[in-house]
Amino acid sequence: MDPAEPISTHVLDTVSGEPARGVGVRLDRRDAGGWRTVAEGRTDDDGRLRPRLPAHEWAAGGYRLVFAVDAYLGGDAFFPEITVAFHVRDPGRPYHVPLLLSRYGYTTYRGS
Repeated sequence: MDPAEPISTHVLDTVSGEPARGVGVRLDRRDAGGWRTVAEGRTDDDGRLRPRLPAHEWAAGGYRLVFAVDAYLGGDAFFPEITVAFHVRDPGRPYHVPLLLSRYGYTTYRGS
């Protein structure tokens, strides 16, 4: 695991069977003041993103990935923004959070 890339995601379009290219993704961390953005980017041609962040931003605690999918789905998404909140217990391990996407639904899980 690259210490600057402790988390990754992979967005797949389950209707087309293709990677979801160009989806905006934001990584937020929860602290005493609420949610704070620590990294953001867009999925690549394979639907993947490994946001880079400073080591001090990756610690045990609450995080969320926010996927801005409305533009990818042509402005006709039932869920225009998908938020996946999760808890990091061991920051020394890599975390992979895939998103399987369609216009009217989505599925996510902890990957490897």
